[in-house]
Amino acid sequence: MIAQRRVAVIGAGVSGLATAYHLTAAGRRPPGTVDLERDPDRSVPEVILIEADRRLGGKVATEQLAGLPVDTGPDSILVRAPVADRILTELGLDPLRRAPAGTGAFVWARGRLRPLPAGSMFGVPDRLLPLLRSGLVGPLGFVRAGADLVLPRPARPDADPTIEQVLRPRFGRQVFENLIEPMLGGVHAGRASRLSARSAVPEVMALASGRRSLYLALRTRRRAAVPGAAASGATGTAGPAGSAASAAPSGAALISLEGGLARLIDALRAAVEAAPGARVLTGVRVTAVQRAGQGYLVLADGMPPLAVDDVVIATPAWEAARLLGPLAPAAAEAAGAIPHAGVATVIVAYRPETIGRPLVGTGFLVPPAQGRLLVGCSWLTSKWPQLAGHRVVLLRCMVGRDGDQAWADLDDDALLAAVRAELAESMGVTGEPVAVHLRRMPRAMPQYTVGHADRLTAITAALVGLPGVQLTGAGYRGVGIAGCLAQAEATAAAVLGRRLEPVTA
Repeated sequence: MIAQRRVAVIGAGVSGLATAYHLTAAGRRPPGTVDLERDPDRSVPEVILIEADRRLGGKVATEQLAGLPVDTGPDSILVRAPVADRILTELGLDPLRRAPAGTGAFVWARGRLRPLPAGSMFGVPDRLLPLLRSGLVGPLGFVRAGADLVLPRPARPDADPTIEQVLRPRFGRQVFENLIEPMLGGVHAGRASRLSARSAVPEVMALASGRRSLYLALRTRRRAAVPGAAASGATGTAGPAGSAASAAPSGAALISLEGGLARLIDALRAAVEAAPGARVLTGVRVTAVQRAGQGYLVLADGMPPLAVDDVVIATPAWEAARLLGPLAPAAAEAAGAIPHAGVATVIVAYRPETIGRPLVGTGFLVPPAQGRLLVGCSWLTSKWPQLAGHRVVLLRCMVGRDGDQAWADLDDDALLAAVRAELAESMGVTGEPVAVHLRRMPRAMPQYTVGHADRLTAITAALVGLPGVQLTGAGYRGVGIAGCLAQAEATAAAVLGRRLEPVTA
């Protein structure tokens, strides 16, 4: 006979919660859909979800500010990703979906806020006239961007080129600095000179590979898209503003939830805890994972050793490296080599009369070349309909990106003062805020720098010798909530697909 599979999931951010949710999915299937006699490994495993913090959700958190629920980490979900769309429906969260009310975004460049051109994908334009009208590039910059139409086919790139190496030669300095770089700051908190094009923007890399003109490739892609699909300049999942993404036929590509994204965390936790034998442990730090026969022992503070068949490590990559060190040094070295950038969010509430411009749109991005502290600012009460109409304006400001950690040297008062000064300069904001929330997140944003794919290959090869150990999370194959949900589903499938050896009496 085969005993019930026991799985430890270490880390209860979105990745760990979603992995536990998918592992217990068999218990939510209708009777008769799982044949336990023919496939006993497909029975519902006993899942133990272990989180060092007292709360679940990781970077996803919702706080009350000026009487409104405000997301202090990611504030949207890319439901164009099928797994994200499906899991919201399964959890009964469809009635809480809210699409952005505002459309369009801005870039703070050349002395003022300028409209983000429609049809941009990670800052790469697929329409030249909106680029010209935006004022983000001067006449020479516009001519240089259009040169992509006539430049010869680019030479074969390096095996793992940076985003800068792929895109700057095609569109020139002004498009690169004023569009591509700020987009990457909004999504990855990264720099194009370090991020791997293949790992960070694979869709752009695929379009660029073998094409003479990336502009024409993007235009062909747009014309082939679903009729009526719109471009979204809305905020990305990781930062204050993100890439334009085609909307799904059913509606907006990016959505939030009434009451904040903590509703997703709460729903995942409730679903896991409702599964037979599942446990959720908070405030418990795992100190080590050890081999024990065909399984593993999970050692944690304040609890006896936990014997399990499988271990899913859903922590940040540097924490995964600590746990893997004694088991798989090569995997630990590769995971520990994934760099991370620290960020902070400063959310300020103002009276409407103190804002010096109409807030029509979702917010603005700031290119690194501008030398500002701000990476971007979301106009929350204009962007999300559930936050509008309360006689308060909520501005969600993000600071920090790869290579720029100046914010970390400022205390809270100095950081708030610096953010307010830049809001005054960019938006004409005057007066005192009525409420403030500041959240610091050191090492929050994994950077898919050059060599990222090789690091993942090294991790995969090293884990071959550890059957039953899986890694999942934003540090590996997709940032943002949707990327984590997709990886979690694949991770759970890998766990359940591994056959256990029969236990002999």
